[in-house]
Formats: sequence, structure tokens, C-alpha cells
Amino acid sequence: MMTVLGCVVDRHNIWLVALAVLVCTTGSWVTVRLFMKSSATRGVQRLGWHMLTAVASGTAIWCTHFVAMLGFRPGVPVALDPAPTMLSLLLAVAGATPGFVLAGSKRLRWAPALGGAMVGLAICAMHYVGMMAYRVQGIVTWNRTYLVASVALAVVFSSLALHAALRVRNGTCRVAATGLLVMAIACLHFVGMTAFQVEPVLLPGNFSNPEAWQALGLAVGGVALVIVAAGLASYLIDDSLRTESLERLRRMAMTDSLTGLPNRASFSERLDRELYLADQAGGRVALVGMDLDRFKEINDLRGHAAGDEVLRELARRMSALLQEGEFVARQGGDEFIAIHRLGEQSRLLDFLARLESAFFTPIRLEGYEVIPGASLGVAVYPDDAQEKEALIGNTDLAMYRAKSDLVNVACFYEPSMDEVVRARRTLAGELRAALEFGQMDIHYQVQTAVSTGDIRGYEALLRWRHPERGYIPPSEFIPLAEESGLILQLGEWVLRTACAKAASWNPPYKVAVNLSAVQFVHADLVELVRSILDETGLQPDRLELELTESTIFMDKELSLRILRQIKQLGVGIALDDFGTGYSSLDTLRTFPFDKIKLDCTFVSELESSPQARAIVRAVLALGKSLDIPVLAEGIETHGQLALLNAEGCDEGQGYLLGRPIPLRQIVDQGDLVLSAAHEARMRVFPPEVMLAGRRVDGSDAMSAHP
Repeated sequence: MMTVLGCVVDRHNIWLVALAVLVCTTGSWVTVRLFMKSSATRGVQRLGWHMLTAVASGTAIWCTHFVAMLGFRPGVPVALDPAPTMLSLLLAVAGATPGFVLAGSKRLRWAPALGGAMVGLAICAMHYVGMMAYRVQGIVTWNRTYLVASVALAVVFSSLALHAALRVRNGTCRVAATGLLVMAIACLHFVGMTAFQVEPVLLPGNFSNPEAWQALGLAVGGVALVIVAAGLASYLIDDSLRTESLERLRRMAMTDSLTGLPNRASFSERLDRELYLADQAGGRVALVGMDLDRFKEINDLRGHAAGDEVLRELARRMSALLQEGEFVARQGGDEFIAIHRLGEQSRLLDFLARLESAFFTPIRLEGYEVIPGASLGVAVYPDDAQEKEALIGNTDLAMYRAKSDLVNVACFYEPSMDEVVRARRTLAGELRAALEFGQMDIHYQVQTAVSTGDIRGYEALLRWRHPERGYIPPSEFIPLAEESGLILQLGEWVLRTACAKAASWNPPYKVAVNLSAVQFVHADLVELVRSILDETGLQPDRLELELTESTIFMDKELSLRILRQIKQLGVGIALDDFGTGYSSLDTLRTFPFDKIKLDCTFVSELESSPQARAIVRAVLALGKSLDIPVLAEGIETHGQLALLNAEGCDEGQGYLLGRPIPLRQIVDQGDLVLSAAHEARMRVFPPEVMLAGRRVDGSDAMSAHP
């Protein structure tokens, strides 16, 4: 026999006490983990975790008490009363629940300590109600000092346990909270049992059965461990599900939904890691930007579903070709970007060759094949840039150069590209200032009937004379205006100015104004045209808007709808640069243009090339069959004019007939007279005089090809 705090324990039943210690420690550890889990949740979910915590703790406390009691030997026969025994279990669970709820509240500063005290009181209630079920053959007395001490220790240690679980912010908080909760339960039991004193009164009969008590102790301990294990399992399952959910959300956030490739965010994270590794090891990293060449054409001709399938197939190909140290991501739209950990230059060239093969191998889609093609730009860290953003920017510069290179698919970054970009940015700023300070001007080029020389109208052409650089050709500043978005302001200014000037012309010739593709996408073009006509007073049939077929193909359905609305205003529509680009007969069939403008490249070869003459003859015949007049651009010689006249061309435009010149020079030549209150009548020079005065002599330094 041995004595523990005044309690006699049979050496043969000491394993029951050990089992009680195991249940107490394990249950306390699970209780702390469940309580900390509940504090990290909200709403109904938090209440559910609190209840699960209370069930685990109450069961552990109750089982600890009764397993230890089953191992306790008071020296007299004993028995258990079922009713108080079950009541003690309910008190343990029901009393601990509000304690954990209060401890988890964030409204009170001392809520964990107060809630812990309530849990300690629940432990005390369970213990002493359970002792009421402990029947002995003797007279029971209680030592009040030990009794009060047991309650005080249980309350204090429980309060400290929950406070440590929530307030201590270090790696030992769980261990400390678990140890304190074990102390609360152990102190209550052993100090409380020291207060329990029995004076034997032996009665005849077999009052207790030791073997049954051992079996009961084993059963209670087993059930306790099962319940505690269930609580732990629920914690682990929830934690696992949470981890899986977070990982799934992370994958979704870092993956492109269409292609399954890493997205821009994933690329940025990977590039940071690769640059860090390169700095640590003294290595180099190649960045490859990729932009599809014919993706828009695929979308326009085959539909967006086909375009999506092309992107998916390219993603599969690039994923399959990747080797160690290589990474590819989708930037958005039809742009991709790749990272190559650079070792030997030959490996980089091999990587580029594999990428090129992926882009230029035909893709079969529902009975037809497409070759998307791509332009690749390469920049190397740290050779071409020392910072991440600069590296990405230089890669883009190399890619844009590749798009304009008709020979090379891939281009490497060169420092001179920065100079070009800086120059373009400077010119873009100066272009904005030119519009603001009135440096832009409109020149007009005459359009005449080929057979008679009669003036049919004038095309308004935007010109820019820089105060320092002199004349800057439209081929240089118009693309820059489109890239910067300034084309909207320029286009509106040209349209409003040309209409205002033409409203005062006499005779009332037509004025033709070119439209940019950007105006179709970003502006309410129909309302703009209507408001300018109302504002300037120009008759709608005197305005002709010119656009290329590539403009229509940016969004064919939208463009044709806009053109029909413009035509309903009474404004004419001319198809410019016909013979280049798509030259789709379906476009002529779908929309009844008022004029076809034959591109100047065919007219320039008219006298020397039989093929050019055949094409011109075919276009003129097409125009007559569709009842659409044809205007030939770029007429520079009398031979070209004669051939066009012989083929039945309707109208002509070019240096031979008149160069683009400012409006004041046209007025001075007498081509038209501006309306004025003091003028008694209007006078127009005969057409033959007009033609006679326009020969190509190269003397007009202000003129330029439109």
C-alpha cells in the first residue's frame, strides 16, 4: 500500500491512477488546441468549436476523476450511486461551455481569465457531485482547509490556463496552457481527496467487487480516450481541410483560368525568386516575352472560341517543352512570358527554338489549320537590366522590335532601343503640345474626275511642322498618336476644322476626312459626326469619311453597324487603300460603300507592270459591277492618268493633279472662293486651267505624299 496526499492507493491498482494521469494530460492538450481553434473562428462556427471544446474537456475531467477514484482504496467497502455519477458528467460539460464562450470573447480584456475561472468552478462542481455518488461503509468527514484549497487551486490554474492559451504569443503557449489545465484538474482531485476522511463502520455482506471496479475503470478510461481522440481528429480534419482550401484558393489565384498556365502574379513571384538565386550564385536569367502575330485574325475569321482553343493548345505545348530552370506564364490576352535560368548561350538558343516550334507548328481546329506565329523578345539579367521592372521593360522593347522585323522571330535587347523609346516619348509630349498651341495644320489635296478634270472634292490631310525639327511626316506621328490615345483629340480636331472650312466653300465641293481605327473603338463616332455637322452647318452629303478595311476587321460587326448609322446621316463612306490588307469581297457585299480608293502602289506600277494593270482593270470592273465609283490614288505622270482614263477610272488623286497644300493657297489659285459678306459673286477657274497648273516639278518643299 502507498499514500498519496493522504489517500491510500493499492499497488495492484496503481495502473488505474496512471491511466487517469494519461487521460488528464491528453484531454487537457486536446482541450487547449480546440479552444485556440475556436478563438480563431466567428459566428456559429465559433459556438460549435466551443461546444466541442466543452465536451472534450468535460469528458476528460470526469473520466480522470472516476478512473482515479476507481484506483483509490479507502480501506472500507465502497459503491457508486448512478444518479449523481451521471449528474457530475453533465455538470462538467454544461458548466465548462459558458466558461469557454466567455474566455473566447474579445470584448473584455480579462475575458480569458474570467472564463477560465468558470471552467475551474465547473471542475469543482463535477468533482464534489461525483463524490456524492461515492458510497462507503463508514462515517465521512471533510477537512475544510483542504476543501477550500482544492477549489481555489482549480479556479486559479484554470484561469491561468485559458489566459496563457490566448494571451501568450510564443511557441510554448500551448504547452504552458496544457500544463496549467492539468494542474487545475490534478490539484482539485488529490487535494480534494485529502480533505475526504472516512471512519470505517463494517457491516456484514459483500459491499464491493474489486474485479468489477477494475473493468469499469478500464471501460471509462477507454471511452475517455475515444472521445478525446474524436475531438483531436475533428481538429486535424478541420485544419487539413482549411489548409487544402487555402492551397486551392492560392492555386486559383496564381493560375490562368483559361490555359492553366501560371498567371501574372505567379510569374512575378517566380521571377523574384530566380533573380534572388542569380544574385546569390552569380548567375544570369533570361526573360522571354512572346506576343502572337495572327491571334486577332484567328478571332475575327474563326471566332473567339477558336481563339481560346489556340491559346489552350499553345499552353499545352509550352508546358510540355519546359526543362529544369524554365518557366512560362500567360500575361493576358495573347501575350506569354518565359523565364530561362541561363547557363550556356546554346541552351538559351535551344529554348527559343523550342518555343518557336510551338508557335509555328500548325494547330488543327475542326477541319482547318491555323499557324498563330509569334514575336519573341529577350532580355538578360543582369547584363541588360539591374532591376526587375527594367528587365521586363527591356524584354517588351525587344519583343516590339521583333514584331516589326520581317526576318527574325526573336530579337535580343539592345541599348539603342532605349534611345528610340525615349525619343518617341519626347515626340509624344511635343505632339500633345503641338495640338494645344496650334502647331497642327490641315492640307488639302484635290480629287478630280479622270476623264474631264472636274474637281470633285478635297481630302483633308493632317500636317505637323515642328518649330525646331521642321516637317514631321504623318507616317511618324500618326502611329504615335494612336499609341498614346491622342488620336481621338487629333481626329476630332481635323473633322471639326475640315467641316467648318468646307461649309464656307463655293462651289460646295466635298471634303474627305480619314478615320483612325482607334476612333471606332473609343469614341461615340456617330454622335460626334452628327454634332459637328450641326455645329458647322455643313451638309451631310458634302462630307466623306475614309477608312481602311483593317479598321473594319478590328470588330467587323460593330464597325458595320456604326457605318450604317453614319450613312443614315447622309454622310458618304469611302473604302481606302483597297487592294492591300484583306481586300475582302465580302466587305463590299456586306456594306454599300460610296467610293473605293485604289491604293497608290498599283498606280505607281501601272506603266511598267502588266500584273498591276490587270489588277487595276479588275478593281475598276468590280466597281462598275457594284455601281461603286473608284478613285485611283498616287497619280504622278500623264501616262498613268491616260491609262486610268482608258480603263474607265472615275476619279483620281495624286501629285500630277495637285499636291496637298494649305487652304489659303487653294483660295489664292482660284480653285474656290470663301464666302464673305463683301463679295458680290463667286468665281471658279475652268478645270483645264486647274489641270494645266499642276505638274510634278518638285518645287513645292511644303508638299508631301499623303
